[in-house]
Order: sequence, then C-alpha cells, then structure tokens
Amino acid sequence: MTTWTIAGSLTVAPASTRTDLLAEPVAKALAALPDPDALGVVEIDPELADTAAFCEAYGSPLDASANCVVVAGKRAGEVRFAAALVLATTRADVNGTIKRRLDVRKASFAPMDEAVELTGMAYGGITPVGLPSDWPILVDKAVAEAPELIIGSGVRGGKLLIPGPVLATLPGAEVIEGLGRPVA
Repeated sequence: MTTWTIAGSLTVAPASTRTDLLAEPVAKALAALPDPDALGVVEIDPELADTAAFCEAYGSPLDASANCVVVAGKRAGEVRFAAALVLATTRADVNGTIKRRLDVRKASFAPMDEAVELTGMAYGGITPVGLPSDWPILVDKAVAEAPELIIGSGVRGGKLLIPGPVLATLPGAEVIEGLGRPVA
C-alpha cells in the first residue's frame, strides 16, 4: 500500500477494501484500473466534504486537493458535458479553455440535480473516476503531475487518495496546461 503524506489526521485504507466509501460508478471504475490497491480512501464527516472545510478539519494541505466540476454547453441544440479537474488553489477556466474544448458558445457549471443524476454521484463528492464514458475529462497539467492528491469519492462521506498521473490515464482524460486559473 502507498504511504500517503497528505492524509493529515485521517487513516487511509486501500480503496478496494472500503467500497462503502465510494459511489457505485466509482467502485466499478476503480476495479478496472491497472493497480486499484495503490489508491487510498478515507472516511470523513459528510458535513466536511467541501474542500476548504475538509482541509481545515483534517489537516490535509489545500494544494494537494483537486476539485472536479461538471460543465455543460450547448451547440446546435446538443448539450455537451465535460468534467474538469483542477487544483483546489485554482478555478477551472470555464469560459475560456473549457468553452473552446467543448466547441460551444457558452459553458457553465451543470445544474446540481442534473450533474448528480448523470454521474450517479453525490453533489460535493463528484469525481472524475467513474464518469460517463462519453464525457471528456479535462485534467489540468498541474493535477496530472501531482505525486498525490485528494479528490472526491462520489459520496460526501469519503475521499480518494490518488496519484495525479493515474488521473491522466483515465478513459477520456485530456491533460490541458492552464485549465486551472489562479484564484484572484
């Protein structure tokens, strides 16, 4: 098992042994990865799932957390979805990079109820692992290069610990430099 330096006060278990802390599509996708036992999972208070609250409560570094947002845009009546994964210290460039990648006139965060329904994951826990196979997963280069990250697990009561290079190899993943913009 990997030794995780970013878990703060939390006890890490191999993700494959605690599927109760994963949304169903996440557990299925993890099982298909080359080395699922190399990924960790931690149990957290669901009220502390939001990144800033999580990091403060458990002593995990903010710069080792990545956020996944579901973005939607429309072109010729067709709604196009994508997931964007950026470091928690940045914000996804929705109206620049993502809009161009989706080839839409306007891109915005998908409505919460629609994102939850389409992903099979809880709002505040949506993660790039296990998303619909036809969605592009846009991964900021800084995320792809991070040695270890904490991301959602698909439920609010857990977090995944995963190396950035693994995220870059997910089906549909595209590594994009500058996807995450510094928070002003």
